[in-house]
Amino acid sequence: MQITATMVKELRERTGSGMMECKKALQLAEGNMEQAIDDMRKSGLAKADKKAGRTAAEGLVVIALSDDKKDAAIVEVNCETDFVSGGDDFKAFTAAVADRVLKDSPADVAALSAMPVADGGNTIEVTRQEMVAKIGENIQVRRFVRTTTDGLFGAYLHGVRIGVLVEMENGNDDLIKDIAMHIAASNPVCVDESQVPAELLEKEKEIFIAQAKESGKPDEIIEKMIVGRMRKYLAEITLLGQPFIKDPDQTVEKLLKSAGATVKNFYRFEVGEGIEKKQENFADEVMAQINAG
Repeated sequence: MQITATMVKELRERTGSGMMECKKALQLAEGNMEQAIDDMRKSGLAKADKKAGRTAAEGLVVIALSDDKKDAAIVEVNCETDFVSGGDDFKAFTAAVADRVLKDSPADVAALSAMPVADGGNTIEVTRQEMVAKIGENIQVRRFVRTTTDGLFGAYLHGVRIGVLVEMENGNDDLIKDIAMHIAASNPVCVDESQVPAELLEKEKEIFIAQAKESGKPDEIIEKMIVGRMRKYLAEITLLGQPFIKDPDQTVEKLLKSAGATVKNFYRFEVGEGIEKKQENFADEVMAQINAG
C-alpha cells in the first residue's frame, strides 16, 4: 500500500513523532492508521523503560493554588537537561500534573500517575512515557505535596528551580510572599525549634562536644560553650530564628509578631536536590563512541 504525505501528516499530528518514524510505522502497519498508532505507543513504552535508569536532575517546580488560597499543591517533575525543561511541552505537562494534584489529592506518586493528565485524556503515566519517546530524555514525576489550611497559602517561585509554599494565619499576600522569598534564599530546616528533628540536634551536639573538648577548657566552660553554640545553630536553621533577609536587624519571628501573623508550615522544593548527578567527561564519551565504531 502506498503511504501518502497526508497519512504521514495525520500520524504526526496524532502522535507528535517525527516524519520518518511515522512513515516507517505506517509502512509496517500496511497503512492502517490505528495499528500504526498502537505500534508507536508500544515502541514508546519500550523506549521509556530503557531511559528510566538515566539520571534526571533537571526539571521544574510548579505550585498550584485554589482560588480562595485554602488548598495548595507543589510539584517537582524532572528531566535530564534544562533545554527540555524550558520547552513548552514539558512546562504544560508539569502544570497539568500540579493541577491534577490540587484537584484530586492523590495519596502518592503511583496514585497520581494513574490519574488522567486532563479530564478524559490519557493517564499521567502514559503521557509521561509518550513524552519520553518523543523527546528522548528520562522524565519523572518525582514528588509533590498537597495540603489544606484554615489560614492562607502563598507561594514564591525563584525562576523555575526553587519553589516555596507558605501556610500562614492572620497574614496577607505581601507578607506571605516576603516570607516565601526569605525561605527560598535562606533555606531553613523548619519553622521553629520544636520542629527540629531530634537526630539532627544530637548529631550537631556531638560535633560541638568534640570540637569543644579539643580546646582543653574545663568541663563547666565546655558545657557553656556547647549551650551557646547550640543556641546559635538553632537560630541559623529555624525560620523564626533567622535574620529577615530584607531587614537583617530583625528576626523573622519579630517581623511576624509585629504583624500579628503566624507561619504554620512551609514547603521548599529545589529541582534535583538530593539527586546525585552523573559527572560526564566529554573526551571520554567521544573516545568511547570512536572505539565502539
